Amino acid sequence: MTFYQPQSMLVTGGAGFIGSNFIRHILTHKPQINIINLDKLTYAGSLANLKNLPNETRYHFIQGDITDQALMQHLLIHHCIDTIVHFAAESHVDRSIHSPENFIHTNIVGTYALLEAARNIWLNTEKRNQNQCRFHHISTDEVYGSLSIDAPPFTEAHPFAPRSPYSASKASSDHLVAAYFHTYGLPITISHCSNNYGPYQHPEKFIPTVIRACLAQQKIPVYGNGKNRRDWLYVEDHCRGILQIIESGKIGECYNMGAHDEWENIALARYICALFDKIAPQQSPHENLIQFVKDREGHDFRYAIDTTKIQNELGWKAKENFESGLMKTIHFYARFHSASFSESI
Repeated sequence: MTFYQPQSMLVTGGAGFIGSNFIRHILTHKPQINIINLDKLTYAGSLANLKNLPNETRYHFIQGDITDQALMQHLLIHHCIDTIVHFAAESHVDRSIHSPENFIHTNIVGTYALLEAARNIWLNTEKRNQNQCRFHHISTDEVYGSLSIDAPPFTEAHPFAPRSPYSASKASSDHLVAAYFHTYGLPITISHCSNNYGPYQHPEKFIPTVIRACLAQQKIPVYGNGKNRRDWLYVEDHCRGILQIIESGKIGECYNMGAHDEWENIALARYICALFDKIAPQQSPHENLIQFVKDREGHDFRYAIDTTKIQNELGWKAKENFESGLMKTIHFYARFHSASFSESI
């Protein structure tokens, strides 16, 4: 197994949910790595996600857009970047249904600009070989489409079948990244993950929506009949997996990450409500807050991930227990609700 050691890392979209957690993970566990965080600071990115970072002397923030190829090239040269970890993306399915243009521009055009910058600087100008640089692209299980209830989980060999503008734009960027490996020899790796949860997630996502509704005693919206199923991965496990792929993954390969924690949306909402019944019994039953709403257009039924490849090749598997991960997440959001509530958890 090869072992790659990053020294200067450009993280795109590092003010977002997974990106900010990844930066914390690197600064905590990898003292040799300096991080340049590039983020456009759209609605989904916030510098508040990056307060009180460990080892801040190894961290530098730059506000900018990945579609600005000249800026990308400048950063690669000026900061001697040897590793790009590409999180930056428009990622909310509902928004992609109503406003797909931003998803095409950021997820496809932006990825292209970043790839071109890496090719021009690393391969053409600096003449780096494949052991001297790395481009890791974070993608999603949604590129594979939707599964029936009894279908086997997605493997890396599953054909792409995206069903929303969001997943179509991510599938397109995946193909671009792979093409730059096969055509130009750019040393890339790609990861596809299941739904993440944990601290710093944007409140529009499902688990934060349920938690915040329970905290505020507001209605919990659940699409359709609530039977749609997702596999849930704690964000710290995802970050650990990304680092393992960068360090030990095979160049040109894709790796799937999931936790084998499949939940129906309605069952998950009820489970979180049951946790809140224990936390705040005076407000029980929280399940009464659940309200079924009109289903999302083109709503994929089920995602599930087969992690055999990454487990066998790199020794990675999810470690966080789902209940403990949820309690950590609840505690995080409770801090912003009220001090008294947070102390009671």
